[in-house]
Amino acid sequence: MLPSEPAGPTFGARLRRYFLTGLVIAAPLAITAWVTWWFVTLIDGLVKPLIPSAYLPDAYLPYPVPGIGLVIALVALTLLGFLTANLVGRSLIRAGEAMLDRMPFVRGIYKGVKQVFETIFSQSGTSFRKVGMVQFPQPGMWSVVFIAQEAAPDIAARLPGGQNGDGPAPGDEQIGVFLPCTPNPTTGFFFYLPRREVIELSISIEEGAKLIMSAGLIQPGEGAAKLAPAAVKLN
Repeated sequence: MLPSEPAGPTFGARLRRYFLTGLVIAAPLAITAWVTWWFVTLIDGLVKPLIPSAYLPDAYLPYPVPGIGLVIALVALTLLGFLTANLVGRSLIRAGEAMLDRMPFVRGIYKGVKQVFETIFSQSGTSFRKVGMVQFPQPGMWSVVFIAQEAAPDIAARLPGGQNGDGPAPGDEQIGVFLPCTPNPTTGFFFYLPRREVIELSISIEEGAKLIMSAGLIQPGEGAAKLAPAAVKLN
């Protein structure tokens, strides 16, 4: 008697696989569309009230046009950057900053926010352009971190090994790292430790963020390329 062939998946199992395949494809698209719409609506709500209604296409059309505020904001920011690139613009910026410098509370907020944006968008800076691992919260347990710059001289001089007149030994330089939390990488801990205790990884900041937000489910090198094999398996 010939052995019977293994039975194929049941109708209910096939429906479940088709549903999961559709979910894998549709959920990222839906979330991306929702986040994009939320961002466009937010910018429109901030910019449109500043523009006279006579200059908005909403006044001449029977329906509102989304994205007009975002376009105006992009044009205005580009024009502002163009104007401040010349001598007259730089002079106006210096005059405005000198005025803000006389306001004790506002001065601290402005300088802090400006320094953060200059560091993030600097093309020559090295802040948060590398991913590494450190032993945290205890030896033998490794956590993913974003590597910042070396400690400033005032800070390095007060850290262990910083009082040596010859300077720290190679690998003992204090470097700042940011340890993000899962699944929200915008919160976490920032601390200094010797460079030799940081293992640098050859992955991008985006891959490191995906690794953290997914709690390790999305490994470096995976992502969109994994979608097709997953769909085949589900089918």
